[in-house]
Amino acid sequence: MLGLGLCVSRASASVLNLNCCLVLLPMCRVLLAFLRGSQKVASKKTRRLLDKSKTFHVTCGVTICIFSVLHVAAHLVNALNFSENYNEEFVTLNAANYRGEDPRKLLFATVPGLTGVIMVLVLFLMCTASTYAIRVSNYDIFWYTHNLFFVFYMLLMLHVSGGVLKYQTNLEEHPPGCFNPNKTLRQNLTVPKAFEELFPDSTTEPFPGDLPVPEPFVQNSFMRVCSQEPKFQSHFPETWFWISGPLCLYCVERLYRYIRSNKPVTITAVIPHPSNVLEVRMLKDDFEARPGQYVILHCPRVSALESHPFTLTMCPTDTKATFGVHLKVVGDWTERFRDLLLLHSNQDTEILPIFQQRRYPKLYVDGPFGSPFEESLNYEVSLCVAGGIGVTPFASVLNTLLDGWKCYKLRRLYFIWVCRDIESFRWFADLLCMLHNKLWQENRPDYINIQLYLSQTDGIQKIIGEKYQALNSRLLIGRPRWKLLFDDIAKCNRRKTIGVFCCGPNKISKILHKLSNSSNSYGTRFEYNKESFS
Repeated sequence: MLGLGLCVSRASASVLNLNCCLVLLPMCRVLLAFLRGSQKVASKKTRRLLDKSKTFHVTCGVTICIFSVLHVAAHLVNALNFSENYNEEFVTLNAANYRGEDPRKLLFATVPGLTGVIMVLVLFLMCTASTYAIRVSNYDIFWYTHNLFFVFYMLLMLHVSGGVLKYQTNLEEHPPGCFNPNKTLRQNLTVPKAFEELFPDSTTEPFPGDLPVPEPFVQNSFMRVCSQEPKFQSHFPETWFWISGPLCLYCVERLYRYIRSNKPVTITAVIPHPSNVLEVRMLKDDFEARPGQYVILHCPRVSALESHPFTLTMCPTDTKATFGVHLKVVGDWTERFRDLLLLHSNQDTEILPIFQQRRYPKLYVDGPFGSPFEESLNYEVSLCVAGGIGVTPFASVLNTLLDGWKCYKLRRLYFIWVCRDIESFRWFADLLCMLHNKLWQENRPDYINIQLYLSQTDGIQKIIGEKYQALNSRLLIGRPRWKLLFDDIAKCNRRKTIGVFCCGPNKISKILHKLSNSSNSYGTRFEYNKESFS
């Protein structure tokens, strides 16, 4: 039973080492953004694997939880066995100090035991706070507990430095199964016949080191004579080899991100939109971004430690340096942020007076970082499906096409936007109308196919005002009939590969994913990409 407990604990520790190494890599966002945007990863299929970074991170986290339970259970058995099976022959091998020692001392009064207990508590907090229910109801709990990972890794390095497991350092001088004459005589044990003449029963003197061993015994393969007592030494902790590289890489990246984002941006406009949506436009020196990327906003006056990701809805170009985000006010952080921004801005003007700009709270921007939607311009045909505020990543794509579409591979874009209330379409109604009019003037009306779906209605079936006449004819009541939509797109684009991009509720995402994997009679292939709200 003692051997089984050690085998299980060692095997589970190896799995934990591997996953504690891999779980940090998906969090190196700068590295992922570099790989996605560089020519180092030329294959589109390989770049799409980077979109699975969150799934990979979650899988590693779940694996750590499962094998941690197995590791703890094995060490509970080991603690009991170390106490009951105290080896008096090889004292240095024992984890216990004496036979019958209370196993609780091994768990709570030793460095490996105490650090292990604290690590279990930290891991329990991180796992429970990572569940979907807590992330949605109180994101702050998830954010703060997840940052305990640094404490977890520091404890992990201390945990493996206890030196519980040892190995023999003098195998040549004391091979397994060898015969030690001095020890045998001291313990009054029966010796082989080959030694009876050399060591009478009354002899108590040590075996002389310079006395040659009789030739008959040397030729006897029964056992070998050992010249030293066994010496043992603690194993060097292998965990350091596994986690030191990814941990250093992550720390270097965080330092780089801190240096890159330590200068506050200049807020040029704060524009309230219907349905509790706020648009923030900013300027920052040497800021470059690609359509579909996102940034992380940090406002110290809202929270000293909290920061949140938001997709860019406007990217800087050669003609304008302004970039912006749209954020929906749905939590404590966004509510406090909105109140601070609107405190000195009650008008919907784009460029505010200088004296008002200086009164905005300091805002720091970290990023940009990559997302699946960067690939939307790399397909000849793309299908973009948005649900509510999930339209934000596609807004930056539409803004980019407004500046110029001929330099991109994209030649046809299907844009589907589903909202619950009519006012939500006003967020980007001006942008859609300008892009529609531009393509008509360039004799490319078929470049973009816009379909707006109002899932809930109180009888209002038009976007108010003649200004949006181009969108009124594209406004439909109800939900899209996805199967018919996919069949129609496949029929119009025979034997082509179509990129499917979705940002919205999981229900829509699952439907699109299933339809993308379904075959059709037109030879059209759909490649699915997704970003989730959660």
